[in-house]
Amino acid sequence: MNKERFNKKIFSRIDKLINDYQLIKENEKIAIALSGGKDSVLTLHALKNYQLNANFDFELVAISVDEGIEAYRQHGIDAAVSNTELLDIPLIQKSFKEEEGFVLDDIYYYFKSACIPCGVFRRNILNKTAYEIGANKIATGHNLDDEIQSFLMSFSRGDTVKFSKFGPELNQIHEKLVPRIKPLWNTPEKEVGIWAILNDIEIHLDECPYSNLSLRAKIKEFLNKTESKHPGTKENVLNSFIKILDVENVHTVLNECEICGQPTSGKICKSCEIKDIIRGNIE
Repeated sequence: MNKERFNKKIFSRIDKLINDYQLIKENEKIAIALSGGKDSVLTLHALKNYQLNANFDFELVAISVDEGIEAYRQHGIDAAVSNTELLDIPLIQKSFKEEEGFVLDDIYYYFKSACIPCGVFRRNILNKTAYEIGANKIATGHNLDDEIQSFLMSFSRGDTVKFSKFGPELNQIHEKLVPRIKPLWNTPEKEVGIWAILNDIEIHLDECPYSNLSLRAKIKEFLNKTESKHPGTKENVLNSFIKILDVENVHTVLNECEICGQPTSGKICKSCEIKDIIRGNIE
């Protein structure tokens, strides 16, 4: 496979998505959620490439979050540091321990899945950090596979409120909630992996030791098996979603958490609820 031709294909698709949806505008500060995995690293490189070729100025900064998973997370942090140094993009490093007072390894067994506290704390830290540095948007590495997995998870749970979180850009619904963009929204996960291999990019390849316990892992396995038997299934699911789902008519009203002041749909945010559960178990 020709590396230059493949790079042009994948970056052209990402550039087109950014332009079509106006994901990035002049003088904005874009915070990239950087785990060090292939998806977030491609997002980092793609936005740097877009910045170099854009006819307007905008700022890039990366944020990494150490959840506290022994023998796993440090590899991702190393990849994040390496790639941000290579591209001359500033990196802000945060951790569950410093920000929330816990590491995931010590508290995951209080919950049905480790993904529950991990996802809540990680999103909370990313948002607070991006808000504090004045970022206009947070760019995540969600790819086409991630998007349809999330859609099917919400569909299977009857959680129609989550449908408002689909699409390449999430509108700002609270002044303290930094809107998110997904530059890889229509890029298949397989192509992300090919890009990393062809370009010999330093990435964190290890699978999270807790991921196999999640509903997402089961849906991912189902979709991959179906795709192998019926190529094009994933793209068809995404196209169907685009045609039938009117996310603009799904509205979410947010309050501010009575404890920490962060945006929440209830009186108490999920982060504070989870910390209360953890304290109750520790005590």
